Amino acid sequence: MSEKPEPSSNTVLVIQGHPDPEGGHLCHALAQAYAEGARKAGHRVIVVDVARLDFPLLRSQEDFLRGEAPAALAEARGALLEARHVALFFPLWLGTMPALLKGFLEQLMRPGFAYAYAADGKGFPKGLLEGRTARIVVTMGMPALVFRLWYLSAGLEIVRRNIFGLVGITLVRTSAIGGVEGMGERRRAGWLASMDALGAAGR
Repeated sequence: MSEKPEPSSNTVLVIQGHPDPEGGHLCHALAQAYAEGARKAGHRVIVVDVARLDFPLLRSQEDFLRGEAPAALAEARGALLEARHVALFFPLWLGTMPALLKGFLEQLMRPGFAYAYAADGKGFPKGLLEGRTARIVVTMGMPALVFRLWYLSAGLEIVRRNIFGLVGITLVRTSAIGGVEGMGERRRAGWLASMDALGAAGR
């Protein structure tokens, strides 16, 4: 396994996980505000728009364990290695992330790149992306309080614990933004300002 470079303290990776390549959704505006805030604060910002990437879905365990990552994700892999902080944006669809984003993360977070199994195959895998922090921003139609209290933030926790936690990204902050269909301009502006400030802080 090749030696991985240390993440840059000045680089923020913004992953736009909305599957609509046309843009124009709240997710896109939030990610743009976050990226702009980070740039204004002097961070180097790399944006990966999943909807604009052309990659196949994984269809076998053999491919996942021993296959090659798609060439279309080479830049995303490089950006993930460089970044000290990752900001992931996606809408809640059927209680979790959209299928396209899940397929992207499966291809991106392959064993040998994002985590490694022990030589004897026993115990928990070791995360290879330690030293990074992350923020997950998820938008949804339901009130955020219902999502957190009734659904226990399940669709968000899958990413925070089962994906980021697996690869060693353990300091993960979250923003759940509910009621997006009926969101007024004042509330929308407030969230955009919040994302700008979080991007500037790199958190």
